[in-house]
Amino acid sequence: MSEQLQNFIGGATDDTQTTERSDLIDPATGAVIGTAPISDTAVIDRAVRAARAAFPQWKSSTPAERSNALLQLAALVEQHAPSLVEAEVANTGKPIQLTLEEEIGPMVDQLRFFAGAARCMNTPASTEYLQSHTSYVRREPVGVVAQVAPWNYPMMMAVWKFAPALAAGNTVVLKPAETTPASVLLIAELANQVLPAGVFNVICGGRETGQRLVGHPGVDMAAITGSVRAGIDVARRAADTLKRVHLELGGNAPVIVLDDANVEKAAEDIAMAGLFNAGQDCTAATRVIATPGIYDDIVEALGAKAATTVTGPPENTNALYGPLNNASQLERVAGLVAGIGNHASIVTGARQQDSPGYFYDPTVIAGVQQRDEIVQQEIFGPVITVQRADDPQAAIVAANDVSYGLASSIWTNDHQTAMRGAAQLDFGCVWINAHIPLVAEMPHGGFKDSGYGKDLSMFSIEDYSRVKHVMSNLGS
Repeated sequence: MSEQLQNFIGGATDDTQTTERSDLIDPATGAVIGTAPISDTAVIDRAVRAARAAFPQWKSSTPAERSNALLQLAALVEQHAPSLVEAEVANTGKPIQLTLEEEIGPMVDQLRFFAGAARCMNTPASTEYLQSHTSYVRREPVGVVAQVAPWNYPMMMAVWKFAPALAAGNTVVLKPAETTPASVLLIAELANQVLPAGVFNVICGGRETGQRLVGHPGVDMAAITGSVRAGIDVARRAADTLKRVHLELGGNAPVIVLDDANVEKAAEDIAMAGLFNAGQDCTAATRVIATPGIYDDIVEALGAKAATTVTGPPENTNALYGPLNNASQLERVAGLVAGIGNHASIVTGARQQDSPGYFYDPTVIAGVQQRDEIVQQEIFGPVITVQRADDPQAAIVAANDVSYGLASSIWTNDHQTAMRGAAQLDFGCVWINAHIPLVAEMPHGGFKDSGYGKDLSMFSIEDYSRVKHVMSNLGS
């Protein structure tokens, strides 16, 4: 793949020449494979105007019409899966087969869910809450939504963003990550076959493009999946015009393993959830907290699983994951590992592979402590740390003692302990004897530095809509 990508605005490829372009790098080889535009203020203006012009028609469409459009888009995504995977893999270096199996299916399912959800929005019953006055509630779209998607799951995270927004009747200008725009632009072209022109627009660029987009006066709402720093910046810029904000930010998921847990089952699932996609997942099982009776066994089992985990280029069908997305991320992960104290020990891995691209070995580190940077900060790499807690309550305290609050899990055969832990864990999701399964019907989103607002589920459509109370005087 070697392409000169262009923005998609108002139902067509925008071939207007921009003054700047960025190189697209294949993370599996480090080679330049194309370029993408760095959208300037003029491009952003065009995209926002296109979305604004399309909004009245899309807002007035019926839920059935919006549902039908999303169903058709789901079918197109399924039909064009090989092309989407090719574009995704070129920008991410992910294993081809895993990307086809693990991302296309969920994307199609999520589009179909939001197609159905568009027709099932709820409000309080219409009745006379005040004598002789009938009240009812309208649920309406917010308007033009600016969205910023990340590079870890470029096309699937884009679906999480635009599908509920479109289902609610909004129009969208979406900026994919600077390093991974190809698959999202292809989705925009597919969407143009079933959506009115201007309903879904995609523009490329880096941080400055995103800042200008979310701060644009023609935008009514800003949404981002990204880092805590980026989320704070979006919230600040949106505040200047009192835009509504939707933030799905970083995570640092604790994985509490208690003495009575099944070691082999826990190790197998945790290793998968911690290393899949090179650990580049905000819900990744990276921070294991084990009680004394199981600590040594879980360290040994996780080390064994990681040592046999294969990483390699996209065509390697045995690989669980490919490279890290970019050189900066590889440097950050390697730096966090290099900074562990003498109290911690490398069980396996902790090495950049001696090959082209940004590959890093599956890594397990034991003996970390609560204040270690690698415990307090999101790693976003194929690294699992293990720390010891004296008892279940101490494990809960350690789990909550970070700034993030996105996802967590607890592993035990005691139902009461699990349910007490679920209530105490300060995270938007708690899995019990599992880690990382997601379904379209359930909300995804966190607390604290992990942001606010929900992706997936009916809650996300509510986030992308507003409610209006209408009251009619019936007379005496």
